[in-house]
Amino acid sequence: MLMDKEQIKKVIPHRDPMLLVDEVVSMEAEKEIVTRFWVDPAREIFKGHFPDEPVLPGVYTVEVMAQTADVLILSCERYAGTTPLFIGINNVRFFSKIKPGDTLECHAVISAEKAEKAIVTCAAEVYVDGNKAAVGEVSLAMR
Repeated sequence: MLMDKEQIKKVIPHRDPMLLVDEVVSMEAEKEIVTRFWVDPAREIFKGHFPDEPVLPGVYTVEVMAQTADVLILSCERYAGTTPLFIGINNVRFFSKIKPGDTLECHAVISAEKAEKAIVTCAAEVYVDGNKAAVGEVSLAMR
């Protein structure tokens, strides 16, 4: 493990219950990152989504992608200490349900950057047990 939750909190501003990255498994500065997030069955969201067949909402999966990108981007010296603002998502696809107790592994790479506007786009893939569960692109403005 490269970073634990406490080290991640030194890089990104998110906190529980909205901190959705537990650890950084690997990272190549300014290029790519792999993170993990354990889906706690005790999360309040499962009381309503859905009581008889709990499933992690897709927006949470997209947020895992965004926060994984946040860690990668805010680890770049030029963006350290800024606040990442989620400004767009593209080409998001879901391939399987994510259930309570699953561990997500998120892979993200920087795919585009508009340095003059401090906007970065990352392509991300989310896996559960080695199977692709979701893909998408997230764009963030560093402010």
